Amino acid sequence: MVGAGLGVWKLMRGVRQLELHRLILALIIFCLLSMAFLAYYVSNSPKIKEAPPLPFSDCGGGGGMSPGASTGAAGGGPGVQRSPLFLPSRQGRLRQVKAVDNSRTQPVVLVFVESIYSQLGQEIVAILESSRFHYRTEIAPGKGDMPTLTEHNRGRYTLIIYENVLKYVNLDAWNRDLLDKYCAEYGVGVIGFFKANENSLLSAQLKGFPLFLHSHLGLRDYRINPNAPLLYITKPNQVEQGSLPGDDWTIFQSNHSTYEPVLLASTKSSEALAHFGPSPLRALHATVVQDLGLHDGIQRVLFGNNLNYWLHKLVFVDAIAYLTGKRLCLSLDRHILVDVDDIFVGKEGTRMKVSDVEALLNTQNKLRALVPNFTFNLGFSGKFYHTGTDEEDRGDDMLLQHRMDFWWFPHMWSHMQPHLFHNVSVLAEQMRLNKIFAQEHGIPTDMGYAVAPHHSGVYPVHSQLYEAWKSVWGIKVTSTEEYPHLRPARYRRGFIHNGIQVLPRQTCGLFTHTIFYNEYPGGSKELDKSIRGGELFLTVLLNPISIFMTHLSNYGNDRLGLYTFESLVKFVQCWTNLRLQTLPPVQLAEKYFQIFPEERNPLWQNPCHDKRHKDIWSKEKTCDRLPKFLVIGPQKTGTTALHSFLSLHPAITSSFPSPTTFEEIQFFSGANYDNGIDWYMDFFPFPSNVSTDFMFEKSANYFDTEVAPKRAAALLPRAKVLAVLINPSDRAYSWYQHQRAHQDPAALNNTFHAVVTAGVSAPRDLQALQRRCLHPGAYATHLERWLQHYQPSQLHIVDGALLRSNPALVMEGIQRFLGVTPIFNYTQALMYDDSKGFWCQRVEGGRAKCLGKSKGRKYPEMSSESRAFLAEYYREHNMELLHLLNRLGQPLPSWLRQELQSTSWS
Repeated sequence: MVGAGLGVWKLMRGVRQLELHRLILALIIFCLLSMAFLAYYVSNSPKIKEAPPLPFSDCGGGGGMSPGASTGAAGGGPGVQRSPLFLPSRQGRLRQVKAVDNSRTQPVVLVFVESIYSQLGQEIVAILESSRFHYRTEIAPGKGDMPTLTEHNRGRYTLIIYENVLKYVNLDAWNRDLLDKYCAEYGVGVIGFFKANENSLLSAQLKGFPLFLHSHLGLRDYRINPNAPLLYITKPNQVEQGSLPGDDWTIFQSNHSTYEPVLLASTKSSEALAHFGPSPLRALHATVVQDLGLHDGIQRVLFGNNLNYWLHKLVFVDAIAYLTGKRLCLSLDRHILVDVDDIFVGKEGTRMKVSDVEALLNTQNKLRALVPNFTFNLGFSGKFYHTGTDEEDRGDDMLLQHRMDFWWFPHMWSHMQPHLFHNVSVLAEQMRLNKIFAQEHGIPTDMGYAVAPHHSGVYPVHSQLYEAWKSVWGIKVTSTEEYPHLRPARYRRGFIHNGIQVLPRQTCGLFTHTIFYNEYPGGSKELDKSIRGGELFLTVLLNPISIFMTHLSNYGNDRLGLYTFESLVKFVQCWTNLRLQTLPPVQLAEKYFQIFPEERNPLWQNPCHDKRHKDIWSKEKTCDRLPKFLVIGPQKTGTTALHSFLSLHPAITSSFPSPTTFEEIQFFSGANYDNGIDWYMDFFPFPSNVSTDFMFEKSANYFDTEVAPKRAAALLPRAKVLAVLINPSDRAYSWYQHQRAHQDPAALNNTFHAVVTAGVSAPRDLQALQRRCLHPGAYATHLERWLQHYQPSQLHIVDGALLRSNPALVMEGIQRFLGVTPIFNYTQALMYDDSKGFWCQRVEGGRAKCLGKSKGRKYPEMSSESRAFLAEYYREHNMELLHLLNRLGQPLPSWLRQELQSTSWS
């Protein structure tokens, strides 16, 4: 009985467990199905459309903030009354201030930094570089010698900046006196920063100055003193309400009339300044002061913090302008152009609808009241017209209905990257399809401006793109963010190639995926920060011309493009005196190269050293076709013979001959450089083995052409460089005879002595011949220029006299320098030719194959009078060469030792 009951109980328990397991399994399945259904519903249901953020109100807070929210350090919100700033006028005292005159100085800034890695030092340099100001950095000496400040009775620097002002005031007496005398005599000002740290005293007097510092303070409500003389771009009478970031601010106090506050703030609490006496809670304290020079004749600007706060950057730019007498200063004019890329391109849900186009027109009209001639510039790819939803297609139609209200520029018809097209005809056909679309829909086609998708083919240059642009559209201007590199943005520059002007393009924090304010990467505050004194604001501040890249998707949904630029324009006009305006692209390019004429000529870089560049470079091109070493000259030293000897080596390949300059390409030294690197690489074969094949080119005028080293190093930074040096007197005479052989009238009508001794009143053609005779022989000067761009280990000096007498020995040394294998036996490959008087290639049958009749000419000996003159002329140059070669650890050429001995120098 008991056993039967136990069996029934076990059976019932098993049934219950089975039912429990089934119940759990059913619940799991139910949950999974519910999640799948919910995910499907969420992904396929339309989002609740939030109202787009409102742009900043006039000189108020960000419109994207909820009503009543505190703006903190970002400024007062809409409707918040700004506190007036009342400071007594000091015009009587300001009339005593001496006008800045540092015209006897070079326009170079000397920056003393704490270290090469210090953040503030890098920020100072970044602003100088963005403004295109020349500068030199030095590690601030605690003790030791000050850099040389003068040269030939001119000051080398027009402004001194100290990252840490304490390094300036604590200079030893000798260097401080030296620097102060320099500043006073040459009218040079000083900018200094004091950033409190854990070791800083709460209060202290600045050594040698009637000025007190009070540190470790929390401040609020930043104000600008309208009486500060340095204000130029900065607009006074604005108050940045709210707490300033951090509690490490320093304020300045002084009763001396030399100090004028620039920026002032209130302390957060009454206890903050209790250690130096009672003061009202809202008393104003100077955080940036201008020393008018009434104390010691030197004008200065001192900052009580670093450059992290945006208003400090603005005042820093003004301080540079003021202390240099506006020598380092841009005008107040700022030209902006807003490109809207990818019109008609984009996925459903990201494109513009009718209401978005209406908002675009409305904002454009509002901006025209603030920025004369403001017009959105629309870039289109016609293939994608009417490929959105019905509502978005109606937006396309409305854009075309108002086509004459905008400017237009073409992309590619199918939005493909131009570097993928290797045939000019096929590329041009794509462009014609886009042009036909434009003509059929009444889009203007005469703007002369185009932008390549993803900036492909603009830089690195795809020559087919430039040809097609000119033939189909008559393009005169384009823009790219890739020259010379995408980052850092402050290095972006313009250039002109094949008649097309290329302008630098700027990003503004808006990309194809940034379409919702509350989903902005890093949060919406990051976008507002960029507008309100951040990266976007600084782009306008530091660049006279800015072309901004935006996309179609930035003008749908939350319309971040409209929000960004309306807010930016209002913020710029609230805080600065900048005059914003817009010009069409062709006129904008003319303006750009008027301001920066030095940027007309490009500097070609190696596309394979930048991944982005390699990705937008034709796959048919390869950097393996670039040479591994250069023979740079100078002319008439034996470079042609060296070229022929190198070409005998089985692992060394010379460039193809030029139809006009024979074995020389002369790319880096003249007009050929404008043809671009595609043209240059066509002179070289595809190497059969990249690691063992050594390609080279010889152009003897590279040696003394001023631009050649910089150009060569930009494209070939790892190349090795060979220079052949002979006695410069012999080189000069050989050039004279060369010109006589080529029927140069100046050489035919004048003796060599008359040429080298010609005075400044000599005819122009005679002076030109004299320069080509004498100038290349200043060997040390030209080598130093090459060493500014190449390491000493990349340079090899060939003894030209030894190359003539014992070429096999010289070639053995060159092979070791290049690292080429196998070692070639030049003793067997060369033989001396008595009739020519130099070494030639040994060919079958033991015969000599020599250079042409123009090489190895025999001409009369140089007169002793001319040789004596040239020995004296080159004596100092040869001494400089001696010192240079000793410094480099390179052996002295035999002719140099003989020349120094004959002139009694050692």
